[in-house]
Amino acid sequence: MHSPLKETCPSITDTPAVAPATTSMNSQEGNAGNTAAIDRATERQGAGNPGGTFAPATVGIAGLTKSPRGRLQRGLSSQLSTDQLQVRSWTVALTLANRFRVIRTLDIAVACYPERPFKTALGAAQRAVRGMVRADLLRRYRTARFQTTYGLTAKGVAWLAERGIEAQASVRRVSDMTNPEHLLWAQCLVLCAEQRGLQALTERELLARLNQGAKPGSPMRGGLLVATAMVRGKARRISLRPDAVVLEEDGLTAIEVDCSARGSQRAASLGAEVLSIGRSTSLGSVLRRVVVFCRTPRIRNRVSATLAALKRDQDALSLDDGRCLLKACERPDEYEVWRATEIPMGPAHKALRDVMVGRVIVQDLPVWLPKVRVDARNQHSTAGWFDENFLPWRRPVCDGPWSSPSSPLLRAVALGEPSKSPSTLRRQ
Repeated sequence: MHSPLKETCPSITDTPAVAPATTSMNSQEGNAGNTAAIDRATERQGAGNPGGTFAPATVGIAGLTKSPRGRLQRGLSSQLSTDQLQVRSWTVALTLANRFRVIRTLDIAVACYPERPFKTALGAAQRAVRGMVRADLLRRYRTARFQTTYGLTAKGVAWLAERGIEAQASVRRVSDMTNPEHLLWAQCLVLCAEQRGLQALTERELLARLNQGAKPGSPMRGGLLVATAMVRGKARRISLRPDAVVLEEDGLTAIEVDCSARGSQRAASLGAEVLSIGRSTSLGSVLRRVVVFCRTPRIRNRVSATLAALKRDQDALSLDDGRCLLKACERPDEYEVWRATEIPMGPAHKALRDVMVGRVIVQDLPVWLPKVRVDARNQHSTAGWFDENFLPWRRPVCDGPWSSPSSPLLRAVALGEPSKSPSTLRRQ
């Protein structure tokens, strides 16, 4: 209820490590104001316990980033005016609300400020949200689990229309949402993949892509691929539709968000999805990775047990049975998937060989990030941001490092001047 994926990689710990914070002189959207340097010892403590507590950062002029001549760096405001930055950040945020219908402040931090340290990005996103709520472009709601969400208002639709962007208000839909946590995390991971330069789709966008150009009256395509799952000892044909998909050059990554423990049917579905790695999907890409994000350690233990049982069952099969082996990596809860494949051995002979076709990765959902406060009252870790190997998933070293995101506000196409500037809206 509301009130208004080929070799085994070296061992690396699953917990994201916190990089030293860098700071700058920021503008009104996060480019204005002095940002504190976070003490490395306390951050190391927070990295060892994501979501745990650590001492708050100290504030001082020594923490500010300076140029070689000793001048404070101005960040994005040295390239764009503060009014331009605000218009662009508001446009990105409101377009995001129109795309997903419901958003959080964390989504705006990911979409607008991924190149900044997490606390700086979160603070800038909070200021942007306050401005849009004050201007009645977004409306704030609180879910049954005390999560703050935002919906696009009619005035926000008009604000986007002035810039040639079609939109629809979503406040009525958001007001009826009681617990959209699963949806919010799926779309947040999609945004994280896009900030890494990848194409990503939510479940709803995947369905729209699969049925694009379909003739009226034709059956609807409802899954990425069809697989056989064993449910209570019986084989069943199921259509697999992950919570999000990410397209890379080598294939497709399916993302599953587990906010609750899997029952027998959902566990069988996960097993069928893992055994489908290496197969072609309805999008034309080959399924290469399955990444499972778990909200709690209990849920992660259940997923690990499901994969361990699947590994035992596949190890018992022979090569002739078309087995699909799961080989555990040195990292916890990470498996390489090897499939028996026919290899040509001359003009008239073939041989069955095990070939690595993909990977399964299980990791924690960064539920501690939305709980971070930008002031001295913060008791949660900032580990897991874009400066670490954690989002949109923990990438194996043999796949190379993630590319560092650049500012979407600089990549954005310059928009026409609005009839009313944000400062004018605030005075109304």
